[in-house]
Amino acid sequence: MAENTAAPSGTRTLIHGIEVIRSVANGAASLREVVEATGLSRSTAHRLIQALRIERFLRENSDGSLLLGPALIELGFQALNSVSLQAVAHPILLDLAQRAKDTIHLAVEDSGMALYLDKIHGTRGIEIRSWPGCRMPLTYTGIGKALLLDSPDRWRSQYIQDRNLTGRDPEHDYADESAFSAAMAKFARQGFAYDLEENEPGIRCVSAPVRDGRGKTVAAISVSGAIQFMPPKRMRALGPVVVDAASRISAELGYKTAANDSIE
Repeated sequence: MAENTAAPSGTRTLIHGIEVIRSVANGAASLREVVEATGLSRSTAHRLIQALRIERFLRENSDGSLLLGPALIELGFQALNSVSLQAVAHPILLDLAQRAKDTIHLAVEDSGMALYLDKIHGTRGIEIRSWPGCRMPLTYTGIGKALLLDSPDRWRSQYIQDRNLTGRDPEHDYADESAFSAAMAKFARQGFAYDLEENEPGIRCVSAPVRDGRGKTVAAISVSGAIQFMPPKRMRALGPVVVDAASRISAELGYKTAANDSIE
């Protein structure tokens, strides 16, 4: 990026320092590579690198290459600890509810179950059997499947575990763990999952995972509605909408979407 001569000098210095840090985060490991990545002059880049090293935002490896410094790690942990998942997600969920007009959920995994943290009622007058604080088996619910989407090693075992729960014999269910795993593989490829009345008769949902800065699934969101409002065509169309909302929440948690991420 070329040097900006329009901004006040203090602002320019701050912006250029951030550009240097980002260039190192993206792989620039020497003064020459930082200059190439940022468009800064050699003298400006050198001065900023030295200042950032003193403040521990950058450090030098044993071979002299540049790396991100420990101050960034410290600030990252402080930022992470100050983030409330519910506070970050709620306005995005409100926007999703306005677009979808159906019930919106936010959940995390807790002790092998989907723990619901937030619920925004839809405008169609359909009541869904859920509430903040309730727990549901992961493999019966769309939101639970989204929580498992990145864990293929758990698909079969979690299905078997959930089917051993008493009081559950849904009319709509997968034939066995192989059929469930095949469905989950399809959901993983497209980036969003479905609940096709396994959890509650007459209710379908579309869900997607929420990831943090490490790329780890930390939550999931869903749009749930009555079957008459959730034909297959609409569920397919809702998928990218739910993924977009989940991605917005993920970005607030530090997740950086890969350039090749796509929805089939």
